[in-house]
Amino acid sequence: MTDLNLKTEDTAQTTTLNRRAALGFLGKAGLGMAAMGLAAPALAAPAKDIDGAVLNFALNLEYLEAAFYLAAVGRLGELKKIGGGAAIRVPAGLDMARGMQFKDSTVQAMANDIAEDELSHVKFLYGALGKGAVMRPVLDLNGAFLAAGSAASGGAIKGFNPYANDLFFLHGAFIFEDVGVTAYNGAATLITNPAYLQAAAGILAVEAYHGGAIRTMLYQQRQITAAAGLYVGQVVQAISNLRGKVGGGKDMGLTDNAGNAVFAPADKNAIAYGRSTREVLNIVYLAPGANKGGFFPNGLNGAIK
Repeated sequence: MTDLNLKTEDTAQTTTLNRRAALGFLGKAGLGMAAMGLAAPALAAPAKDIDGAVLNFALNLEYLEAAFYLAAVGRLGELKKIGGGAAIRVPAGLDMARGMQFKDSTVQAMANDIAEDELSHVKFLYGALGKGAVMRPVLDLNGAFLAAGSAASGGAIKGFNPYANDLFFLHGAFIFEDVGVTAYNGAATLITNPAYLQAAAGILAVEAYHGGAIRTMLYQQRQITAAAGLYVGQVVQAISNLRGKVGGGKDMGLTDNAGNAVFAPADKNAIAYGRSTREVLNIVYLAPGANKGGFFPNGLNGAIK
């Protein structure tokens, strides 16, 4: 959630996000390399209510992903400058200026790159929606992870902290990335403006890159004991099973039933899964049918919540 490298042309301003603006973002930030400054003029909000509702739904999820990665690399303060002053709860002891202490330089490099991508996504959606952008909701990166770790392991893993070490960080990232891909894919049919659909497709592609990279790192370490006597592969499968249980059954661990590696979870036609907004909410709220809880203690902001 593709940059066609189309030439930009001078055109009159319109009341909706034009194609040049969408592709301009993809060229600058769709691959997560440059941030769109908040001081730049906001793009016009979507003309149709459904487009605005879908983009605000995406913005809520991007707030969460950005918070997770930025906290890991000591840049959470940059997100706190966007979308209001709602609380972002993190595990006690996490150094807000430094972030977590990585042991593997590759994992650290990936964390820094994805943090920049997710911050760029927030800035783009917030700017594109203009005055119609929802404020950042309360985010929980502490209690929600404790609950998710316990639920996924059947109570075997207690005190799960994704910032405790590199492996736990990768497990925390795994919880989010596949959800982001399926959320953007599922929302594609709801978007009516082709320019917004183009931008959403670009973000989906970047989220898929993230998910594949994280799966690759976890697969390489699948036989290493992660916690409570469980191997990495077992913990990832447990997370996948939990997401599948509340998220429409659309999930896969690091291997399929035949033991083959899975780097891109997809259906029998090798098409990425798409989840409905309700299925996504079930996962981030950590409970089917809930209207708040989990990573969003007070719920999402906007029409879809």
